[in-house]
Amino acid sequence: MRLKRFMNIDPIEQHTSMKQFNRWRQERIRKLKMKDYSFTVPSVQPDLEYLTDNRKCPSLTWIGHSTFLIQLGGMNIITDPVWSSQMAFQRRLTLPGIPIDEVPAVDVVLISHSHYDHLSIQSLRRLVGPRQLLVPAGLRSKLRKKGFLRVKELHWWESVSIGGLTFTFVPSQHSTRRNPWDTNSSHWGGWVIEQKASRSRRTVSREGDRLVTPPSGEETDFPATGDNAPYPAVSEKPTIYFAGDSGYFQGFKEIGCRFAIDVALLPIGAYEPEWFMGPQHTTPEQALQAFEDIGAKWFVPMHYGTFKLADDTPREALDRLEADRIRRCLAAERIVIPPLGHTWRLWGK
Repeated sequence: MRLKRFMNIDPIEQHTSMKQFNRWRQERIRKLKMKDYSFTVPSVQPDLEYLTDNRKCPSLTWIGHSTFLIQLGGMNIITDPVWSSQMAFQRRLTLPGIPIDEVPAVDVVLISHSHYDHLSIQSLRRLVGPRQLLVPAGLRSKLRKKGFLRVKELHWWESVSIGGLTFTFVPSQHSTRRNPWDTNSSHWGGWVIEQKASRSRRTVSREGDRLVTPPSGEETDFPATGDNAPYPAVSEKPTIYFAGDSGYFQGFKEIGCRFAIDVALLPIGAYEPEWFMGPQHTTPEQALQAFEDIGAKWFVPMHYGTFKLADDTPREALDRLEADRIRRCLAAERIVIPPLGHTWRLWGK
């Protein structure tokens, strides 16, 4: 039987030839010698007692790369679980924000696609709890062969409701492969998490927002868009968009039309060289354009600072993000850059 291959909405050139790869590899050997990796993403001690007991307050904790612990509607949700100490031959640049053995019991796992930096089978096995897996179409059978039985796969725009939350699988521009024979045999995309069935558009407004400063002892010199911007209170029932991995495409506008998104988790790293990475990874500037396309209130950058997947550095990604924020005249507080392990309490105490 012929293997089903998934495609992007927009036709793009997949830079997968050996000639292109070798060109990048030769360029990378020269570039990495000049790169400064002295800056690393700051981290704080996670509030494990709070995370274990919390079943009321919506919260967001960055663990690293594209891995977050999202607490919403009384459920613990993990995105793209990767606690790996290295990726290919590159060692992890920072420790995970929460050690995997101390992660609270997980109710739902969201997988954006099957690339190794977004899906670690070993990490997935070590998580505890019910672990209902929501995955892109084409990935269910592969995970069941690995011993995971609670797996539901979705196509773009399909939704499933679990415990009062609605999870919708939405498009991205990417590709997938775990071995030389399964290229694009499973899909890729992002996830929108809603606690209430409200699809009406909302305008972005700062009026009436209650700002919450970081807990004592967690201030750092981390460039939270210029100053240490306070962490805003979002909503008692926020809608969260986890973009997974994507190049820039017109689908961001469609997602923004269909959902009233409060917090958007968008990738800003692994974009250099742009001639090679561009079709599948947004630059920081493109991530800000996607943020505006979506119409979200707050932007949390991800997919940087954990692995050397491309030629850009964490410092470069953040500097470009800040420069373009200023160029676009976006308020600094709308970009929230938490340290690893810090829990952003989206509402309540």
